[in-house]
Amino acid sequence: MALTDDAIAKIRSMIQSGELPPGARLPPEPQLAAQMGLSRSGVREAVKVLESARVLDVRRGDGTYVTSLAPRLLLEGLGVAVELLRDDTLLEVMEVRRMLEPVATGLAALRMTDADLDELSRILEEMRAAADDAEKLIRFDTAFHHTVVAATGNETLTSLLDGLSSRTVRARVWRGLIEGNSAHQTIDEHHAIYLALRARDQLLAQASALMHVNTSEAWLRRVLAVEPADA
Repeated sequence: MALTDDAIAKIRSMIQSGELPPGARLPPEPQLAAQMGLSRSGVREAVKVLESARVLDVRRGDGTYVTSLAPRLLLEGLGVAVELLRDDTLLEVMEVRRMLEPVATGLAALRMTDADLDELSRILEEMRAAADDAEKLIRFDTAFHHTVVAATGNETLTSLLDGLSSRTVRARVWRGLIEGNSAHQTIDEHHAIYLALRARDQLLAQASALMHVNTSEAWLRRVLAVEPADA
């Protein structure tokens, strides 16, 4: 593991320094190992780790390349990690979402195009039509918030919030809302966000999003409170 860690650190350093920029092809394994003064096995394991992290792209029969290093690639594993978190930590994730999503929504109010707003309107209609179907609501809810945050033009923020708003969290919230006959209320909260965005009102959009995230967090707390600890 120490040799692998050393190899990872050295490859990362080469990328950070610009010696291996995005899209660059790594030297063949024997050459890279000699260049770093490490064993080929350590370099091989390091490449596997960095491939899993989406830092490297191993193309069989062609070579190993540095990826684009885009946030959507490097943060892709965040959603998987959130899916595996236990209940108490899920609530911490909701707190982080409460810190980020309202501000992102306020920023989107200033940057959304008319086409983005038309897409939100369409998604809202789909949500209302699926008010009693948790699976469809999860899909439309995901699309709604992704469209809003993506409109900020900040790929890092979009990737972070996509990862934090995992399917597991959304499923628990929406099923709790449907069972509590509050799904329509939450859909109305989405509509309030949409109206604030359509009005290009940054502060109102931020406040509407905060109210919505608070509702989701409250329902998640209620759902988790009634589930067995190992559910």
